Amino acid sequence: MFRQAKWSEPLIFELGYEGRRGYIPPRVDDEVKSVVGDVLARIPENLRRKELNLPQLSEVEVVRHYTRLSEMNYGVDSGVYPLGSCTMKYNPKVNEELASLDSVAYVHPLQDESTIQGSLRLMYMVEKWLAEITGMYRFTLQPAAGAHGEYVGCLIIRAYHKFRGEGFRDEMIIPDSAHGTNPASAAMAGFKVVVVPSDEKGCVDLKALKSAVSERTAGLMLTNPNTLGIFEENIVEIAEVIHDVGGLLYYDGANLNGILGIVRPGDMGFDIVHLNLHKTFSTPHGGGGPGSGPIGVKEKLEPFLPVPVVEFDGKRYYLNYDRPLSIGKVRSFYGNFAVIVKAAAYILSMGAQGLRAAAELSTVNTNYFLKCMSNVKGYSLPYDPGKPRKHECVLSAEPMERETGVRALDVAKALLDRGLHAPTMYFPLIVKEALMIEFTDTETKENIDAYVKVLKEISDEAYSNPSTVKSSPRNTSVGRLDDVKANHPRFLVPSWKVYMRRLKGAGG
Repeated sequence: MFRQAKWSEPLIFELGYEGRRGYIPPRVDDEVKSVVGDVLARIPENLRRKELNLPQLSEVEVVRHYTRLSEMNYGVDSGVYPLGSCTMKYNPKVNEELASLDSVAYVHPLQDESTIQGSLRLMYMVEKWLAEITGMYRFTLQPAAGAHGEYVGCLIIRAYHKFRGEGFRDEMIIPDSAHGTNPASAAMAGFKVVVVPSDEKGCVDLKALKSAVSERTAGLMLTNPNTLGIFEENIVEIAEVIHDVGGLLYYDGANLNGILGIVRPGDMGFDIVHLNLHKTFSTPHGGGGPGSGPIGVKEKLEPFLPVPVVEFDGKRYYLNYDRPLSIGKVRSFYGNFAVIVKAAAYILSMGAQGLRAAAELSTVNTNYFLKCMSNVKGYSLPYDPGKPRKHECVLSAEPMERETGVRALDVAKALLDRGLHAPTMYFPLIVKEALMIEFTDTETKENIDAYVKVLKEISDEAYSNPSTVKSSPRNTSVGRLDDVKANHPRFLVPSWKVYMRRLKGAGG
């Protein structure tokens, strides 16, 4: 069912022989040579390339090389991609086609507003839809990613308190199970981070929260369902605790896929919401982008949204920069427009019932997976194991590590050996030997069954011959890496030239 990973592939510079060619350029006439010569004469001597050391290959060698490289890549179109907390769902290709239309791809943000009325209308509509889905009053589509959205949300919180004469509120409360970007975003916005622990059920410890709040509390950053896939059942009381001391409640929308169309963050008491259009609303997530992290706010925070916002006066759509309380611009222009187009297409095609079905299916998939894994040796489900999870779950390989020495990292590498993508590892930090797994709404029962089967095989192997698991992977293009070197800038290989020098033993 799953394709195996490929063996190591040489660099393009290691292939070919002198004299081979795949393309013969056209003859250059004297007039062109003269122009090129004039241009080259203006380039300082020390900046001119003395030689062009390109590999000499035939066309078929080049095509085969890059085709093999593409086959070595793994994406959600290749197979199961169960990265917990990331919602790597399959996205309809029609949405990609729509985002590739000339009217989307070639529209320019500096065009006169009269020529982009359709684009502005689409942004205006998406903003309204997101507000309805989340229970917010107004949205900005500008943030370029989820973490960027978090930062913008924190800036809005800071501006709100400063406007009210309460700039002394400098503490942001964050649960110990939170996404790592939450404390980073809060710190970048100038807040001191106050961490509150989880209780025995994996939810916010209410007693600890009540002890942590004070007149210095600016807000609480929280996702619901939380990072363990557990719904914060005390969310209404949590909101009251924060609001009673004058703070604001911020919703990290990374896990919206678990409650989409069922319950709205705004109705739980959240004042600010960030969404990941690239997770929940149809943009391929991963590979560095593109992302989109719109921020929605309740009415009292609307004046602080970044400029510009899209307005409609009954006749035309326009960009409004006249907002004296705004936190200002947070990025160039108005957002990642193509991502917004895909989100619009996704919402229109799914409708209210379809969005709710996505949340229900993702929850069913997770709990089916947990049922299948309930008796597999070496894995456990920390924090209230009898309680259903939402769209994701966090298994622990701690029993396996304790009894065989095989860690979560080894399990992940063994999955790669079998042509499967590994889940998120060692997150959240409150779970030892964590394997964070999310089977999205688009995943099939057959693929979940196959993944369970492989996890069982790895467990059997760990208890019978642990050294085999610990030596994985053996079928990938790169074997087991040195974790220290792989994460240390001293060992970074920024270009093929550096690689070739090292390959030849020249150092560098």
